[in-house]
Amino acid sequence: MKANAGQIRAALDKPQARLFLLHGPDAGLAAELAARLGRAMGENAERVDLDGAALKSDPARLADEAASLSLFGDKRWIRVTGVGEESVPALTALLEAPSASNPVVAIAPTAKATSKLVKLADASRDALHFACYPPSAADLERQLAQTARDLGVQAAPPLIRRLVDASGGESAIATRELEKLALYLDAAPDRPAELTAQALDELAADLGEAEAGRVVDSILAGDPAALGQELVRLREAGVSPIPWLRQLQRRLLSLAAMRADIDRGEPVDSVMKKHRVFFREEASTARALRQWPAAQLARALHHVRAAELAVMAPANAGTVLAEEAVETLARAQARRR
Repeated sequence: MKANAGQIRAALDKPQARLFLLHGPDAGLAAELAARLGRAMGENAERVDLDGAALKSDPARLADEAASLSLFGDKRWIRVTGVGEESVPALTALLEAPSASNPVVAIAPTAKATSKLVKLADASRDALHFACYPPSAADLERQLAQTARDLGVQAAPPLIRRLVDASGGESAIATRELEKLALYLDAAPDRPAELTAQALDELAADLGEAEAGRVVDSILAGDPAALGQELVRLREAGVSPIPWLRQLQRRLLSLAAMRADIDRGEPVDSVMKKHRVFFREEASTARALRQWPAAQLARALHHVRAAELAVMAPANAGTVLAEEAVETLARAQARRR
């Protein structure tokens, strides 16, 4: 059955369904919802991790895992990542099995509403499916305000808005920041604590546009040394790579659009005016347009998007993955200069 945002959260907090299918491109939101099921099962619950490839090679395994007892007698739940259409037989077996006491959350980032996966979950009373798409700023603010209340954090709207801005609009990052703040404040639903601007200044991962801009400029200029210095500074500050990866993607998309106009014969100056480039960025933008052909921009954008998905995936190397990806781009650009 299909669920809205409120219904999927309520269902994950008190899991009764066999299958929770989280589909759509917002990997951060899907990861946050999957973690919600983990919290509902309890810190002593055993988690079994599978992926789409495992289900494809052994379609019966998921149903077996969902019916199996934990070796230590604790609760048990299954998280499956990278699910695609090849996993339909495994999910069908799960939903048709005579028993399945362990809930399953399956993350399918490429599945659309018309996919066989979603249609399977939609037709079953033992399954819930939810489409994970990036929320608007207003939706994210409302979501974080509710999360803060659930954690016992009393947060005024301006502070929630700061968290949204600092996270680059990424719900999973903002939620983790709230969890850190709740620990710092020793807040809980039965002992609420007020979030202050000072606490947010001390702990929140706040990355300003100027700071992210220096990282992006170093990459586009092909300056690995300058990039390395910026990455070290941000790493030591504990800043998440997601905001500056997102800013790099926006810059690459903007350059690709301008590059297409230039390749059609339009002058560089006219193109920058057409795309309303900020006057302080005109020199660096013109330089990037001269140095980055359309094919390189397309490859770089694919590379950065892959890095973001890798960073957001469970059990990953986090910041190291993002740094390696952009350092590769900067070194490649340095060789082309």
